[in-house]
Amino acid sequence: MSAPSLTPSKTARARHAQPPPDGPPPPGGSFARSLKRNLTAHGFLIGAVLCFAFFSWYPMVREFLLAFQKTDQGEVSWVGLDNLRTVFNDPAFWQAWRNTLLFTVLALVLGFAVPFAVALVINELRHGKGYLRLLVYLPVMLPPVAAVLLFKYLYDPGYGLLNELLGSVGLPEQQWLQDPDLSMLSVVIASTWMNMGGAALIYLAALQGIPGELYEAAELDGAGLFRKIWHVTIPQTRLILSLLLLMQIIATMQVFVEPFLLTGGAGPEGSTTTVVYLIYQYAFNFNNYGAAAALGLLLLVLLAGFSAAYVKLNRAENE
Repeated sequence: MSAPSLTPSKTARARHAQPPPDGPPPPGGSFARSLKRNLTAHGFLIGAVLCFAFFSWYPMVREFLLAFQKTDQGEVSWVGLDNLRTVFNDPAFWQAWRNTLLFTVLALVLGFAVPFAVALVINELRHGKGYLRLLVYLPVMLPPVAAVLLFKYLYDPGYGLLNELLGSVGLPEQQWLQDPDLSMLSVVIASTWMNMGGAALIYLAALQGIPGELYEAAELDGAGLFRKIWHVTIPQTRLILSLLLLMQIIATMQVFVEPFLLTGGAGPEGSTTTVVYLIYQYAFNFNNYGAAAALGLLLLVLLAGFSAAYVKLNRAENE
């Protein structure tokens, strides 16, 4: 009779190598277990979705329906394209679009270039950057109404500070808000001062992320200040510049507060009537909510098409 082997068999080794069996799975499926583990996260997500649905998506759907409806003494009827015909036949329609495009162009010339130049200056300083950032962003922290009323005081033809400065150097006084040729430019200047702080800080953050070696290499190649900006700064901040360009176009096409408070909305000879102010007139002065919704729908389609074209061009360039 042979002695028993001291080496465990393969079956015994396999049996001992197996991990101990787990306990019974908790009741419910995998979705229920995941929901239980992430109940708080799902609660916040549902709250955000409800807020977007109630305050963003529902108004857009409601506007789309109102654009093809007419409300008369509480009775709603479908009128098809009559609201669009009403809007197109309004003489103020084309003037509002011209004024809005003019405001957009002027606001981009000033509001796009000035914050970038301010950010370049702050980025080159060695001391006091924190104080200058606060000073630049201070107008954004002011209530829009207070900031606009401040400029209304500056533009006053009688005792305004701007005319006082012009008179002190022997220049003729100007009717800043009463002259049709100057009213839109005055509105653009006020809007640029009110809103440039946020863009300037974004540009400054992008500038501080550019490696210093690129500027050193450009200096070794004999590049001056403007060549460094053109060949180093602008290419390195191209994505931020293009994104803020899109955001500023969308914001300037919806301008309302500045012309409404500075010139009463329409301005002298309708020179500051914008599309959004015309929507306001249709809705609250003429009680024609269908025409207001139709004009708002046209503006929405234009901005959505512009945004889609921007995304497509940006994606093609990156590829």
